[in-house]
Amino acid sequence: MKWFAYIICLAFALTLTNKGNSCTVIVAGKKATVDGSVLVSHSDGGADCRLRIIPRMTFPKGSMAPVYWGIQDIRPMDSLGKIIGYIPQVEKTFSYIHSALPHINEYQLAIGESTLSQRDELKFDMKDGEQIMTVEQAQLFALQRCTKAVDAVKLIGRLMEEYGFLPSCIGESEALAIADPNEVWIFEVFGVGPWKKSSGKPGCLWAARRVPDENIAMIPNWSTIKEIDTTQVDCKASPNYKQFAIDKGWYNPSSGMPFIWQKIYAPTAREWATSRFWLFYSTYAPNLTKYPERKLKSPFDSKNPYVQYVEDLDLYPFSAKPAAQVSFKDVFSFFRSTFEGTIYDMASDSKWYIPSNDGKMVLSPLATPFPTREMQKLLGLNWRRNVSRGGFGMVAQLRSWLPPSIGGIYWVYLDNEFVSPFVPIYAGVTKINPLYQTYDPKKYSDKSARWAYDFVDNLMYLKWQEAWKDVKPVRDSLENATFTEMIELEKKALELHKKNPEKAKELLTDYVWKKMDQSVDAYVQLRYLLLSKYTNNKQGINF
Repeated sequence: MKWFAYIICLAFALTLTNKGNSCTVIVAGKKATVDGSVLVSHSDGGADCRLRIIPRMTFPKGSMAPVYWGIQDIRPMDSLGKIIGYIPQVEKTFSYIHSALPHINEYQLAIGESTLSQRDELKFDMKDGEQIMTVEQAQLFALQRCTKAVDAVKLIGRLMEEYGFLPSCIGESEALAIADPNEVWIFEVFGVGPWKKSSGKPGCLWAARRVPDENIAMIPNWSTIKEIDTTQVDCKASPNYKQFAIDKGWYNPSSGMPFIWQKIYAPTAREWATSRFWLFYSTYAPNLTKYPERKLKSPFDSKNPYVQYVEDLDLYPFSAKPAAQVSFKDVFSFFRSTFEGTIYDMASDSKWYIPSNDGKMVLSPLATPFPTREMQKLLGLNWRRNVSRGGFGMVAQLRSWLPPSIGGIYWVYLDNEFVSPFVPIYAGVTKINPLYQTYDPKKYSDKSARWAYDFVDNLMYLKWQEAWKDVKPVRDSLENATFTEMIELEKKALELHKKNPEKAKELLTDYVWKKMDQSVDAYVQLRYLLLSKYTNNKQGINF
């Protein structure tokens, strides 16, 4: 069994590269979806992908709540990191599902996150300021204390102003998509440089816009909020949102030019953001404007500067009405995008083409849209930022016509969403399968769902193009079976809820537990299939 041990080592060594905290968020208002649900999502979360239920809690009046640094890190399950401050505690908190970035609570309040870029002048070293409120800590407080999106916006804004926004991802700014079953808001927060609480000034710059019910929107690690009018009910901001820029000389009110939040506080846009802006809006709102042409006509187009446009962000809206209503499955699909057939498609790079037996150039069976760093170095591949990245993420489906415990579905994936399945977790579940609670990136475990998917993901590198034909049917069949089963499950849960809500929660919890078991088992079997089909003994090594 030496070869089996070797493959395990290989699986660990070939982990996907470029997995930073680079998150894509997609949202949809209730009139923009096929079933009337509100959608909010978040791909490629922080380091800690383990999922657990944080129950409701009660506290004595006058208690203080700790503020943590390091929530996203993998640490003992009973720890949230280093305490760096305190704020007043509430007497009662709500239950929520916790991971590196807390995402959904028992009342179908859900939050997605995407790190943004900000001007260098807004950055600061942690030791030089008194800011303590990270975006993940603010999410946690909002899920514990709020049931409505607009209330969460106000709470997070107040916390950031009063306690100072502390960036937890490479010193950059942040965006949150905050949704409930009726509406969704985009919240953005920027730093103010070194800040002292005693200054009496807000410890951040923030703005929030409500996404119209008919619209969809996407955040690709870049600011999307443009003009701000705080006299409107669908727009909110910190009191310094404009004056700060005036004081810095970044905006002149007498110029006659509009105040554009996105242009003033974010630096010049980069391709890893504009590529996703382009893909999203050209896919779902193709008639909105004339988009750059980025179809791949030749494997050399990715290196040809004459077919690569540099567009202004004015081309892309804050949000838009889609050409057709979308579903949570459309979000799955977008998250899995590798820019296939475009100049950003890494699997179609010219370096992957090899001579066939008849002398023609054909795509190598090793070609992958996820080349490792060493592959990039060896072959001289152009690296492009896929939407599909790996890590973990979610799509929250929020449905106003159902009880919260049934209406909220937290679809999660672990590892690479292109390879692994989305599994549903209802907002009312009372416990999480240990397979989805176990993960140590430094030590392989058969009892970890993340490792099960990662093992398959890495084995695909033995012969990626062929292995994908084995993996995709398994992934799709798992999800399709789930879609079908949930129709009857929810009917039973709703009837049971009318009589005994706790029994309905048990039904949903048991189903989710079973789906997690089934998904991991299917990928264990898939692992054996890939090992048997693509072992190096069949790859011409001994000829």
